[in-house]
Amino acid sequence: MLIALSIVVLAPVVWTVLSSFKTQAELAQRPPTILPDSFGLTNYTEAMQTFRFATYLKNSVVVTVGATVLTLMINTTAAYGLAKYNFRGRNFLFLVTLGTIMIPLQIILIPVYQVASDLHLVNSLWGLIIPPAATPTGVFLLRQYMLGIPDDLIEAARIDGAGEFRIFLRIIVPLCGAPIAVLTIFSVIWRWNDFLWPLIISQSQDKYTLPVALAQFDSQLVVPFNYILAMSVVSMLPVIIIFLVLQRHIVRGIASTGLK
Repeated sequence: MLIALSIVVLAPVVWTVLSSFKTQAELAQRPPTILPDSFGLTNYTEAMQTFRFATYLKNSVVVTVGATVLTLMINTTAAYGLAKYNFRGRNFLFLVTLGTIMIPLQIILIPVYQVASDLHLVNSLWGLIIPPAATPTGVFLLRQYMLGIPDDLIEAARIDGAGEFRIFLRIIVPLCGAPIAVLTIFSVIWRWNDFLWPLIISQSQDKYTLPVALAQFDSQLVVPFNYILAMSVVSMLPVIIIFLVLQRHIVRGIASTGLK
């Protein structure tokens, strides 16, 4: 059953990779062929020449890395405060944080855009990095894991003279390696594949990320599907590589956080 489901899931990806080597004429054939006539890199080289791939790739990398680092900083500190500090309204604040998961971006798009405009973040990479940085899902995953860390460990560090910031960096963060790896994978996938917010906030092609730039091909008189498929394959590679490197942390991290 797992093999059959894996084939169903991987079939579109394999079809995309094989089709990225086909010409426009091959893609238009009916019935379609599975294998291309040749596995030349013409589509990739020509797409990179006509498509400002270096600029869009740089924007995507900067946005993904910057947003992921900022997400980890905000979510780990927020989760630590909600898990290990006792203050009035802590549970209510956590419930409010969880409640924001049910609010789609389309509902708050206009007010978020207005705030970004007031802060002069429109048409800038900072506008792509800062607004979606804090994710309630990450706060939930990290908080649930931190609840399992003994409070006695933190109290012992305080007795030894360690400050709060040192306790957080030297004790809490190293112990949360698994959920941080999971959040890193999720954040990279979210930011790399994000389309709606970059489309709204970016007003010039110099600030486009790869998903937004790929969508611009559809506005041409003749849509170059062979180029779109080639660039889609290239855009998938970083996420696949990161997933393969960190995949062993996914099951362990999720199983030890919110699904206990």
